[in-house]
Amino acid sequence: MLISTRDLKKSYDLGSVEVHALRGVSMEIRAGEYLAIMGPSGSGKSTLMHILGCLDSPSSGSYVLDGNEVAGLPSRELARVRNKQIGFVFQNFNLLPRIDLISNVSLPLVYHGSMSKADRTRKASEQLERLGLGHRLKHKPNELSGGERQRAAIARALVNEPSILLADEPTGNLDQKTGREIMNILDELHSGGRTVVLVTHDANVANHAHRTVLIEDGTVAADRSNGGPR
Repeated sequence: MLISTRDLKKSYDLGSVEVHALRGVSMEIRAGEYLAIMGPSGSGKSTLMHILGCLDSPSSGSYVLDGNEVAGLPSRELARVRNKQIGFVFQNFNLLPRIDLISNVSLPLVYHGSMSKADRTRKASEQLERLGLGHRLKHKPNELSGGERQRAAIARALVNEPSILLADEPTGNLDQKTGREIMNILDELHSGGRTVVLVTHDANVANHAHRTVLIEDGTVAADRSNGGPR
């Protein structure tokens, strides 16, 4: 099993109020799966995604990633695991506005201390070319359309060749046509062998996945098949 969580809980102390974002989530994700996580606003689905992506740690519970317990790792170790195994695509793209696409996409490779700048640039260029942005290498994010920025964000997520791609509302800031184009890219990446997990509130987006987990009030309310590969 690639991902296995047991009784994951996450609480936030907001002064006089303690918010329980996750109340005991147990789930499994096999290598090569295409999974959608759905739920209403405030249900805990983004918190769960951040924990699966090693961007945050649970307050308690177990998270085993590729055979290794990562729930209790310090932030530096979480960053190492994330950089090696996970690519993350955000709704708001999270591209640095003052640098060009080559620099944005090559940024995760900086943490590979042995890789030269020339190799980082080459790998970033290759990913951007594959995603149809070869003519935009020296452009800055604010010179791109929303769809181009999301493709650049996907290129950045893939530059380390991760086995897992996590996408948090990947079409949330896009028009319908551009959103379909981004989902087609995610479909192709899954067909190429990657495990794809996406958070969405959109049933049409979730239907691209082969399985949907519904999160409500910080727990798994449903776990259903979407009919298998299509």
